[in-house]
Amino acid sequence: MENACYPFVNLPLPYPYNGLEPYIDEKTMMLHHDRHLQTYIDNLNVLLQNRPWLQKRSLPELIQTASQLPEELQTALRNNAGGVYNHRFYFDLLAKPGVAAPDGALLTAIDRDFGSFSRFQEIFKKAALSVFGSGYAWLVEAGGRLRIVTSPNQNTPLEHGLCPILAVDVWEHAYYLKHYNLRGDYVDDWFRVVNWPRAQRNFAACLEASGQAV
Repeated sequence: MENACYPFVNLPLPYPYNGLEPYIDEKTMMLHHDRHLQTYIDNLNVLLQNRPWLQKRSLPELIQTASQLPEELQTALRNNAGGVYNHRFYFDLLAKPGVAAPDGALLTAIDRDFGSFSRFQEIFKKAALSVFGSGYAWLVEAGGRLRIVTSPNQNTPLEHGLCPILAVDVWEHAYYLKHYNLRGDYVDDWFRVVNWPRAQRNFAACLEASGQAV
């Protein structure tokens, strides 16, 4: 992940703000990236500016070691480092509509662990709808197998030793301008703009990191 250490900057999206139309609208992307993500970046930089012992830690390291820090830092770091990591991860896993489904090793693993791609979509959507309030649904790798997990607020699977492959942001600001309170419709549209080649690369990287054959 680029710009992995302090000071953090808001990296440009890998597509135009309107590049995900009609499934995710331009105004939502502008507000989500330029305001919501920017706020997490600003807060994280303020949190780290007078703590040089934390400034060389990467975003994953900040998240994974938050529980080892003084209690007054833990929540702020988890919220803001998580907010930066989660948003970057989410944005990077979106792309102009085109590739509708995964292939290769990721599809093979999805078929193995969920029965079929359509069944995976059903289970993943159900998980996304189950998040009470704000949070994320994730596809993760653990021990060479795929799992679907959820996290509240800006918590991440990294805290539990899981390797993220795919994530959908179900905070209301991710979809409310277009879909109002219809989170299910948003998840359906999100599936139309998933960057499956990027998800496949994430899966390969997870397997490599865990010593599994691709």
